[in-house]
Amino acid sequence: MFKLEPRPQLSRFCSYGSPILALLITVLIGMVLFAALGKDPVKGLLVFFYEPVKSWYAIGELMVKATPLLIIALGLAVCFRANVWNIGAEGQFVFGAVAAGGMALLADKTTGPWIVPAILVAGVLGGMFWAAIVAWLRDKFNANEILVSLMLVYVAVLLLGYMVAGPWKDPGGYNFPQSKTFEAVTQIPRLMKGSRVSIGLIIALVGVGVLWVFLFRTRAGFAQQVGGLAPAAARYAGFSARRAVWIALLTSGGAAGLAGALEVAGPIGQLTPYVPAGYGFAAIIVAFVGRLHPVGMVFSALLMSMFYIGGELAQSRLGLPKSLTGVFQGLLLFTLLACDTLIAYRIRRKLAVKAVAVRSTSAGTSSLQASTPLTAQMPQATPEGAI
Repeated sequence: MFKLEPRPQLSRFCSYGSPILALLITVLIGMVLFAALGKDPVKGLLVFFYEPVKSWYAIGELMVKATPLLIIALGLAVCFRANVWNIGAEGQFVFGAVAAGGMALLADKTTGPWIVPAILVAGVLGGMFWAAIVAWLRDKFNANEILVSLMLVYVAVLLLGYMVAGPWKDPGGYNFPQSKTFEAVTQIPRLMKGSRVSIGLIIALVGVGVLWVFLFRTRAGFAQQVGGLAPAAARYAGFSARRAVWIALLTSGGAAGLAGALEVAGPIGQLTPYVPAGYGFAAIIVAFVGRLHPVGMVFSALLMSMFYIGGELAQSRLGLPKSLTGVFQGLLLFTLLACDTLIAYRIRRKLAVKAVAVRSTSAGTSSLQASTPLTAQMPQATPEGAI
């Protein structure tokens, strides 16, 4: 018999070990899925976990996928630590891409390299504007930021679709709903020749350091975390709840918008209806698998990018649907939520030893003695072992 027993204090070991256990369980379930689909489980795992790192070019592509995930997750970590639930980073990513794309479309053959910083700033401001709508509604009307931010995702996607099928449609694009290809001067500088890795990777790593300093070495970061952990204590200390909401949402919105700008002015090179790639939603998993810690999110972003690349390879090499990427992402999230139970609880195994009644009679005893049961009581101790 098993039961959950509250721990006297939260387990630090399980706090860091839970994501690793969740990944192992996800891998085991994935092997079962591959076998159920009639595919070699070992080959399937190699596609997801070996192919993305087997060469320098593959590692570069892994970095390309991990960059937007990490940037968005860094912004979301500020929100979640402040107990502000921004679920609409995907919408802020898309609107930031639209704003950056609009700036890129202004460039022509005579435009100088100043356009690149302008594109990035436009993306940041676009994401901040989209998140500011959520912050304003939360601040003025106490609207639920989960619902508002999530609904604004669809508004941003529809707005993108309207722009690429209407005002910004490429007249020479054979009637496809897409903008013209951006000028070469708008291209985000790449770190090395022959690879698509751009300066976005450096920006993301700098963001890791900035977030660490903000959260753990500044008063503002301390106020954000106290407001999330103990709102009453934050009010007593004089920390503004309104300010925390605005800081959290504007930071996460700006980060998502920056990721959108790096994406459209980098690997994509134009605006298309396929800009929404689910990075905003996947970054939520990245943030929690990384324990909302800047360094932890670096590793979880790499893991999530493996799922993206592995899903694409599974589609082309194994004939499996691309939606397998979402399956692995969902499995990782749910197993993580289940394993996180071990932080506050432990599994106890209870071994109960039942009493055994022994009836015996002796030859030559009286009929009264023969009719009296002799009960041998076993020890009543119930030894317990913790798992």
